[in-house]
Formats: sequence, C-alpha cells, structure tokens
Amino acid sequence: MTSLKRILASGLLLATSLGVSAQGMQLSENEKAMVDWIDAHQGDAIALLEKTVNIGSGTMNHAGVRAVGDVMAGELDALGLETRWIDMPEEMNRAGHLFASKKGQGKRFLLIGHLDTVFEADDNFQAFTRDGNIATGPGIADMKDGNTVIVYALKALQHIGALDGIPITVAYTGDEEKSGRPLSISRRDLIEAGKWADITLGFEGAITSEGSDWATIARRSSSSWMLEVEGKQAHSSSIFSESTGAGAINEAARILSEFYTDVRGDYGLTFNAGTIQGGTTVNYDPGQNRGNTFGKTNVVPNTAVVHGGIRALSVEQLARAKAKMQAIVANHLPKTSASISFADSYPPMAPSDGNRRLADELSEVNQALGRGPMKIWDPLRRGAADISFVAPYSDALAGMGALGKGGHTPNESLKLDSMALAIKRAAILIYRLSGKAAQE
Repeated sequence: MTSLKRILASGLLLATSLGVSAQGMQLSENEKAMVDWIDAHQGDAIALLEKTVNIGSGTMNHAGVRAVGDVMAGELDALGLETRWIDMPEEMNRAGHLFASKKGQGKRFLLIGHLDTVFEADDNFQAFTRDGNIATGPGIADMKDGNTVIVYALKALQHIGALDGIPITVAYTGDEEKSGRPLSISRRDLIEAGKWADITLGFEGAITSEGSDWATIARRSSSSWMLEVEGKQAHSSSIFSESTGAGAINEAARILSEFYTDVRGDYGLTFNAGTIQGGTTVNYDPGQNRGNTFGKTNVVPNTAVVHGGIRALSVEQLARAKAKMQAIVANHLPKTSASISFADSYPPMAPSDGNRRLADELSEVNQALGRGPMKIWDPLRRGAADISFVAPYSDALAGMGALGKGGHTPNESLKLDSMALAIKRAAILIYRLSGKAAQE
C-alpha cells in the first residue's frame, strides 16, 4: 500500500482513535462564550451573506467582484486588519484580489475564500431567496458562505479578546472560478502568503454525508493535455501499406488505448479525453473547446487532435503519469508522428501528516460541539481549489464552510443553520491551534 493510500485509509477510521483527549472534546469557558455569541449573532451573519449574494460577481463582472470585496473589506477593517486590493495587469482581464492581515506572535494563519462566482452578469440566477432554513442564490455555497464564516469566526475571537496577538492573513481571490493567466502572477500573492503561514484553512463548503461530518485533507490537481497527431494523407485503399501507414486517427486511437491500459490504475489518478477531432482538415480552438473537421471515408486522415484533462493526488504522481503518457506517444505507428503537451492549472493538495493532525483537531472541536467525530473525505470526490497552491508550504485543511449543495447550478443552496456551526468550528479551531486555549 502506498504512503498516500495509508494516510487516506487511516483517515477513514473514526477520529476517536489515538490522541483524542477527553479535554479536547469539552468546551472551555472562553469557547462557550464564543458559541453563545455566535448563536446570538447568526442572524447578522446570514444578513451579511444575503448582502453579498445579492451582488452579482461572476469572474468576468469586475465591478461586481470589486463590490463584494468592498463589503468584505469593511468588515475586516472593523476587526483591525489592514486590507489591500491587489490589481492584476490589464491584459489578464481579471478584477484582482482582496487581502487583509494583522501582525502577532505564534502560529500564523492563512484563511482563504473567493469573491467571484460562475454566474456572470447576463445569467438569470442573480438573487438571494429564502424558504425557511434553506436559501438559494448565486455563489451562496461556493463560496460566499465561507467568506462570511471567516469574518464571523474572527468576530467571535475578538469577542473573547483572543483575536489580538494572532497573526492572520485573509485572502479573498477574485478569480477562483476562472483563474487569470499566467498563474505565476494571479496566484503569486496567495503563494507568498502560504509560504508565510504555518496553518492554512480553506472555507469552501463543508461535507456531511452518511450521518457523519467529514474533513478535507487532500484535493486533486487539475491540468489539461493536448495530443496532436499527424499521418500521411492518401487514398484509403492504400492504408496500412508501407507507403501510407496507419493514418492519424488510428494513431490517436492507439495512443488513447495505451493510456487506458498502461497509465490508468494508480489511486487518485484520473485522465479524460474530453474532445477529439480528426480528418483531412481540422480546426480546433482549445480556449472554446470546440472545432470542426472535414474528412472522407475513402481518404486516410492526416490530422487528429485530442484535448483532455488529468487529475492527480500528488506532484510526484502527476509527473509519473506525464512521463508514461509521453513515452506512449513517442512510440509511433508507421508513417505517423505525435506530440503531447500539458498545461497545469491547479496543483494537488496532497494528504500530508500535518493535514491529518489538523483534521484530528477539527474532529475534537466537532465532538465538543456535540456533532461526533469526523472522517476523512475521499479526495476523488472533491475538485481543485485555491488552497492547493499553498498546501506545499503549510499544513492545510479545506472544507471549513457551511453546508450547501448544487454549486455551479441554478439550484445552488445552503442550510442557513449550518452557518453558525461552521463559524463555531472555525473560531474554536483557530483558538486552540493559536495556543490561546492553553493560556485560559
């Protein structure tokens, strides 16, 4: 069993295993005070959530992204954090990011959210609506709930006098749903914050399933690949002959078949051929993921293009997969040639021992709140996120937001009473990890 699988397998056990103390599963007086304050102010938190959801902030709606950032900046300024808006170069066509920070001593915390949604200004899904405990709206669960959880967790810490002295950076990116390129610029400030931090918490939605709460200690990468194949155009009667060879489409099929048989199988690794074009004339636009082809059944095709995606659980796993794919591509059928290129987007958030320890701490908090122990969520069931950019530099835990579903759809919704739960978990976890609890 690989080390990655061992870590994940151990995480599937209940967190009541080794190291969960009876004291950790009880709330201290300061923690009880935060819980009471959060319960008393959950309506205020929901009001802030509603306000931001009603500001359309699709990634390409720069004014909307900035407007949400202005609201959050006002909240963070009031907490004593120093806020700054980070503009992106004009040619990147992105609104920029909101960062806020405060100095202190001890463990350094990076808290990650994002201001943008997938719903652009011309989308019909634009408003917050509420039906009892369920609310719907663009970005309500991905991730304006998490943005609000960050603010109110810090307010709860301020309420008991614990916020002072904790070094914190809050990073609200403005293009998580459609990252600006190059990533070396659009994620530069986030990566620098990750190198500064000891602990990173990502506030995308929490997970409750099968009667249990689940912690997220790993997320897979997201990259794309482009396979370009050339063959010799000829009358189809001569295909497979020494002079004509196999043709571009047969070579593409050979490569894809060997990907399936020789690369597939490693836990956490998946790859998908999303679109394929082949014929004697091929026009393909990877930016739009669309194209057109022309060919005839009696003509051997000279061109094939395959565009796909690949996800991995670690940098090493991704590198091994790329090397295998390149070796397969290089073994050409007669009279053909092929090349494969990769474009990396989100790196993996590997399941480290440090992340596992954070999950154990969160499980103790969850039990102290009467929710029971937490298990580890299978990373194959979560997509990529901004926290992956900083995971190589600090211990990290994702999924610290509230409970929602239907993200990226007009049915996106949130359980409003889970806002208070998420705020409590975040506030108490930060309090304990900061060392403030030991001073109580």
